Amino acid sequence: MNVRFSKRLVKQLAKLSKRIQATTYTRIDLMLANPDDPILRRHRLKGHLHHLWSIDITSDVRALYETIGDDAIIYQLIGTHSELYR
Repeated sequence: MNVRFSKRLVKQLAKLSKRIQATTYTRIDLMLANPDDPILRRHRLKGHLHHLWSIDITSDVRALYETIGDDAIIYQLIGTHSELYR
């Protein structure tokens, strides 16, 4: 699977702590290995973000991504629940 990161996500990720950055990469690897792992709490979003999926990075930090076909994922946003779902 081809995984890419939007420029916006890269900037948002750089502002987060090193611990959360490391956890983000660990969770992305886990998602690639087992997308149905319950720790990720992966789900499709609704409303104006209906084209995106969400995974949990920590209890409050989420990473949002979109799928392109069957072989590509583009991570679009990362942030706390309140930052992402205003």
